[in-house]
Amino acid sequence: MQKFHVKKGDDVVVIAGTEKGRRGKIIAVLRRKERVIVEGLKMIKRHQRKSQQHPQGAIVQREGTLHLSNVMRADRFDARAAKRAAQPA
Repeated sequence: MQKFHVKKGDDVVVIAGTEKGRRGKIIAVLRRKERVIVEGLKMIKRHQRKSQQHPQGAIVQREGTLHLSNVMRADRFDARAAKRAAQPA
């Protein structure tokens, strides 16, 4: 297994894709798939079967996954943005 640039609990910024520019905290890192789950981003609807918890069945919203290459640690992103703003045009 290789070492990744982010880990569980890090604040990240999405740098590519439909959620570009949004921020969140990493809930989980799926190492084998090279994907992360970020709190409040990429929400998907999951259909639940009938159970004791959901006697009627339910449609539950939860976070989907993002590829590792599409996220960057927020502190590095902010430093990069500040560096770019400081450069003369």
